[in-house]
Amino acid sequence: MTEISETYCDQLLHFTLPNRDARGRVVRIDGVLGEILSAHDYPPAIMHLLAEALVLAALLGSLLKHGAGQLTMQAQTEAGVVKLLVCDYRAGELRGYVDFDRERFGKLGANPPLAALFGKGYLGITFDLPGENGRYQGIVPLEGETLAAACEAYFLQSEQLPTLIRVGARQDATGCIAGGILIQHLPDGEEGRERLHARLDHPEWEHVSILAGSTRYDELVDRGLSLEALVWRLFHEEGEVRVERGAQLRRGCRCSAEHYSDVIGRFPEAERLEMRGDDGIIKVDCAFCSKVFPIHI
Repeated sequence: MTEISETYCDQLLHFTLPNRDARGRVVRIDGVLGEILSAHDYPPAIMHLLAEALVLAALLGSLLKHGAGQLTMQAQTEAGVVKLLVCDYRAGELRGYVDFDRERFGKLGANPPLAALFGKGYLGITFDLPGENGRYQGIVPLEGETLAAACEAYFLQSEQLPTLIRVGARQDATGCIAGGILIQHLPDGEEGRERLHARLDHPEWEHVSILAGSTRYDELVDRGLSLEALVWRLFHEEGEVRVERGAQLRRGCRCSAEHYSDVIGRFPEAERLEMRGDDGIIKVDCAFCSKVFPIHI
């Protein structure tokens, strides 16, 4: 295995276990998470929910081949306290937002379970790929105790890939920090080969999932533990472990007055007139960064 590097956050790490037909990702989000969360006055439980979702978006988005394309994760409910949760990842850029009913949320207590926040809902995961690959989406019921459990169900049901995901988030004196690990069984070898026996009871997967499942939540959010060191602790007895640094993460809200002017300019003139306020200006509110852009058209 390669030498353990310095500690870092806001970074992805890729790893593979060739002898076990498995691939994995590890991520820790710190400063970038603080930037995203600071756009809105979220209560602690909503901050924790969005932090978990952003970790999942980074883990899933990092599975895109060659770092191209975009991953969007969206949770919606029927009459839930959380109306909408959306995150996306594109080439290291992360953004996310939660729309929720503050009055109803205030009646739930300090640490409401996932079912209390969402009620009956679903999780949609969309991969937008460049070129002719296009877009594909999978939707699963929003069940289980965590968003991570719902993502595991997505991979098993939609892609027939046994997957284990662990996510941790913590609020401390320096802000909110979150981290996660994802590992998948790729039967018959690396990506691109036919999946002939994707079974949860496959001996290689049982072995790998037990090791990965021993990850402690405090390790995922430990700023003093490098991601390479975490992978080493889990898999140091394996014959071969390959690690490779993934993308450096950054806050990726892509809003700008120029972008919105271009989009609005495509609407018919009659519709643009309806969008204007009394002052003749179209005001566009970006939910991701909580900024209002005045558009003069």
